[in-house]
Amino acid sequence: MKKRTFTLYLVMGLMAGSICCHAASKPIKIWDKHGKGRKSVVMTAYPSDADTAATAVIVCPGGSYFWLDKKNEGHDVARWLNSKGLAAFVLEYRVAGAFNFPCPSRYLYNGNRFPRMLEDVQRAISLVRSNAQEYGIDTDCVGVMGFSAGGHLAMMSAEFCSDEFLASEGYSVNVPLRPDFVVPIYPVVTMTDKRYVHRRSRRGLMGDTQMYNAALRDSLSLEKHIPDDCCPVFLVNSIDDKVVDYHNSVILDEALSEKGIPHEYHQFPAGGHGFGVKEIEYNGEIFDWKPFFINWLNKIRK
Repeated sequence: MKKRTFTLYLVMGLMAGSICCHAASKPIKIWDKHGKGRKSVVMTAYPSDADTAATAVIVCPGGSYFWLDKKNEGHDVARWLNSKGLAAFVLEYRVAGAFNFPCPSRYLYNGNRFPRMLEDVQRAISLVRSNAQEYGIDTDCVGVMGFSAGGHLAMMSAEFCSDEFLASEGYSVNVPLRPDFVVPIYPVVTMTDKRYVHRRSRRGLMGDTQMYNAALRDSLSLEKHIPDDCCPVFLVNSIDDKVVDYHNSVILDEALSEKGIPHEYHQFPAGGHGFGVKEIEYNGEIFDWKPFFINWLNKIRK
C-alpha cells in the first residue's frame, strides 16, 4: 500500500471514530461543599448525539470498594454505551483506597466506607436529572450500571433511594433519586451468606471494624431488601467467575422473582470476571450480553 493511500485511510478511520462516539466532557467534581475525601469524587459525561432526549446511564466501575477499574469498567463502557446513542456518565465514587487493602488502618480512623459511596451515586443521579436539558437526556430514563462491587452499588441505588443520605449531608433534593433501571454485571450481592460472600468487598464497603456488625451486614445484603417498587433490573454473570461466586447473581435473581420485579437474568457458562465490554475471543458468547441489554432497554423504554 502506498504511503499516501495509507494516510488517507488512517484519517478516514479517525474521522469515523469521532463520529461514532462523542468526546468525554471534562470531569466535574460532583460535591460543591468539599468535605474531606470528596474532592476525589468526579463524574465524566459522554453526551449523546441523539436527536431526541437520550437515555442516561451512570456507570459505576468495580474494584472491591478498595479501588476503581476506571478504564475497563468505566470509560470503555461509557464509550460503548455512547456508540449506541446513550448518554453515559462515569462515576468515580469514594472507596477505601488501595493502601487500606493491605493495611487495615481504618481501625484507627473511619476513612471511606458505607454510606459514602451511596451518597456519591445519589448525588450523581440528582445532578444528571437536574441538568437534563444541558445533557440532552430524558429525566424518566436514568439508570445505573455497575460492575462487581459497582454492581452492588448500582443495586443499592435502587434499594435505598430515599433522600435521607443526602439530607444528612445538608443537601435538599428536588428530583427523584430512584433510578429507572439498574444493570448489575457480575455483581457482589450478599454480605451474610458465608458460602458466597466476597469478603474483600465486604471489608471495603463496611470498614475494618464495622464489617463484624451483624445488623449492618444484613442491611447491605441486597437479596434481603428488594423493595416492592424496585425498578427493572438487567443482570449478567458467568458460572466460571473465580472472583465473585456466581451464586451472588442467582440469589439476587431469586429474590427479584419472589417479589415479582420485572427483570432479565443472563447467566453464561464462561466469561470469568472483569470482562466489561471488551470482546475477548475465548470468552465466546459472553458478549451477547451487550445486544441483549440494548434489546431489553428498548423494551422497557416503550
